[in-house]
Amino acid sequence: MTSLDTQGDFLRGAVDGHVHACPHLNDRRLDALQAADQADAAGMAGLGLMDNFSNSAVLAALVRRARPNMPLDVFGGLIMEPPAGGLSPEAVKTALGSGYGPSQGARFISLPTHHTQYVARSEGRSPAHIEACLAIPAHGPLPDPLLKICDLVAQADVVLNTGHLRADEAIRVVEAAVAAGIKRILAPANAYEPNDVRALVAAGATVELSFFFVSHATEAGLTHVDSETHTIPRVTAPQMAALALAAGPGKLVLSSDCGVFLLPPPVEGLRGLVLLLEACGVPADILVPAISETPAKLFNVTRNDPSEAV
Repeated sequence: MTSLDTQGDFLRGAVDGHVHACPHLNDRRLDALQAADQADAAGMAGLGLMDNFSNSAVLAALVRRARPNMPLDVFGGLIMEPPAGGLSPEAVKTALGSGYGPSQGARFISLPTHHTQYVARSEGRSPAHIEACLAIPAHGPLPDPLLKICDLVAQADVVLNTGHLRADEAIRVVEAAVAAGIKRILAPANAYEPNDVRALVAAGATVELSFFFVSHATEAGLTHVDSETHTIPRVTAPQMAALALAAGPGKLVLSSDCGVFLLPPPVEGLRGLVLLLEACGVPADILVPAISETPAKLFNVTRNDPSEAV
């Protein structure tokens, strides 16, 4: 079998919707401008900035203004962690409206990635900390004000990211999001099983798999949202390949989740993930759309219009 790496540069036209090149508690390998320059040099179409502490749409807007002739579409959004305003309709409205001109606000609104009871338990947090984190009940109403936030996301027609929930919680959120009229739903699925991925896809989600989770960075205690350092379970390449196969063509997004100092630059992280999954038996008809057409459609990626940055 001929490797994708011998068939021209498969990153041309790619979209990496998950890059942590924003200000952070721990060291970053590069800043947002450097990340954008490298992605543009690789011929990529889109770059999504993520930040646990603030609305990254404003940083993306600044990058676009600083690089007015760059065709790369740089976008951001809001992870509803407490430092960024938490589970708040007002914070969501602010993120959706932030930018230099029309349609330049948040492209995604994400449930918490660390302040969920699922993650807090895995990190060995205190009972008080765990109790204060988000949990999705198996039955009954969803936590306030999640339904209001779903309505705002549906009206704006942007991505709802399910954050780092337990698989059954994520499935319930996807079902509620579909009922609210949300058409763009992304579910990070690195910690799930193939049957969970199939259930998420059947419920209406696209699933995301990231290089970070198969990398050596999982073995280092990192500071993600406060002064405590934690590791996360590493996913083996064959395990991730099984998840990619369970998602199938058109329902999978691959991202680097790079930016932390001990990982390669995001462009190389994304390239490495594609080649790793290919080596584990995932075919090109799943891998190529997962870094191009699928994320481009999901995040409404378009080539930058220089006139908007004037």
